Amino acid sequence: MTSNATENTPGTEHPPGTENPTGQDAGADSASLLARHRAVTPSWLALYYREPLELTHGEGRHVHGSDGRRYLDFFGGILTTMTAHALPEVTRAVAEQAGRILHTSTLYLSTPMVELAEEIAELSGIPNAKVFFTTSGTEANDAALLLATSARRSNQVLAMRNSYHGRSFSTVGITGNRAWSPTSLSPLQTLYVHGSVRTTGPFAHLDDKAFIEACVADLEDMLSQVGGPVAALIAEPIQGVGGFTHGPDGLFAAFKRVLDRHGILWISDEVQTGWGRTGDYFWGWQAHAEAGPPDALTFAKGLGNGLSIGGVVGRAELMDCLDANSISTFGGSPVTTAGALANLRYALDHDLQGNARRVGAVLRERIEAGAKQLPIVREVRGRGLMLGVELVDRDGEPSSQAASLTLEHARDLGLLIGKGGPLGNTLRIAPPLTLTRDEAEHGAELLVQALDRAQRDLWKDSKEASR
Repeated sequence: MTSNATENTPGTEHPPGTENPTGQDAGADSASLLARHRAVTPSWLALYYREPLELTHGEGRHVHGSDGRRYLDFFGGILTTMTAHALPEVTRAVAEQAGRILHTSTLYLSTPMVELAEEIAELSGIPNAKVFFTTSGTEANDAALLLATSARRSNQVLAMRNSYHGRSFSTVGITGNRAWSPTSLSPLQTLYVHGSVRTTGPFAHLDDKAFIEACVADLEDMLSQVGGPVAALIAEPIQGVGGFTHGPDGLFAAFKRVLDRHGILWISDEVQTGWGRTGDYFWGWQAHAEAGPPDALTFAKGLGNGLSIGGVVGRAELMDCLDANSISTFGGSPVTTAGALANLRYALDHDLQGNARRVGAVLRERIEAGAKQLPIVREVRGRGLMLGVELVDRDGEPSSQAASLTLEHARDLGLLIGKGGPLGNTLRIAPPLTLTRDEAEHGAELLVQALDRAQRDLWKDSKEASR
């Protein structure tokens, strides 16, 4: 492995936000495209920004918009551009495979699918593992729930409060975040557990050891009152849409000891935490490893670097438990698995996990230093290159307006970020894992400027409202 994770990676030669004319009338074309978008897509399909942005191309950690500007990308298409935009190794693998055959389905053998499955099974840390590929994280979690409920002959599932697991009917049913739960109907009976939000809730005042003990006692009490078997606990090691919140290290290990006594499976949702993004660990579950690996973990997003791929890796007896026919038309596609394999090998060969740890520490340090003088920032949290910045108003109350204002100002400055949290007041910072130290420092500087501008706007509005 090379120690320099960003050497020869494209996209480091220009500052963000500089002009890059595309030859288009940006204002007119954007307005026209937005009108067409609104006419043919559902009203609930969200868009960022007061004036929505079309991204046309990218390189390295930067993207270009149809507005003619170049941006430093600190969100990666929702934590999906794991290595870099237009990474030559990935585009070459996709082009070469597309030139041979685009599609076959799982009814036929596929060398890239088998090679990728072999790598993931070995990396998973799960003994005697098998892999099933899907086209998204939602579908991966859906498949994991099907396997767990079939194996345990139960539709009862444990999930974490403030969680998010996808947009399908079954995954909405286990999502513990009302902002992303459009229906109360579900094929599953879901029981929500404490533990993934450390700084609020009934146990927030406890130290880490007592916090874990209280969460375990709550889990034990809940299980003592449940009729019939429970299939599984599904949990994100760090909650993504929930605002990059997480409990203390060792929480899920303590849970697993309880689960094992009851025969309940543990599914680790690694759709956002996998592939080294947290820096300290390759998988999020490894922060809770003293009780052993999960029975299954789900993955997606970063593996494909933008290609539509997800999947489940789990113990063979769990993966083999279905007693009906099943295939996947698009899961394990030759093109997506070839591209994902090239992307994964690049991440491993260039020690991007180590880069996430080193550069992520610099990024967090710079954000925290700048935020000390900004009361709008309640907390900076997360791990590696998966950082959350929780925002409040002048009275210290959660403020989605603060997050929206910061997004707008960051874009104006040439920086793209995300937002989340149950109240929409947390900024989500998740750049590609090849981020350089210089880019981290510059991005942090832009973010602090955006926060300062948002605070001024918010404070000004609150003063005017009180007159």
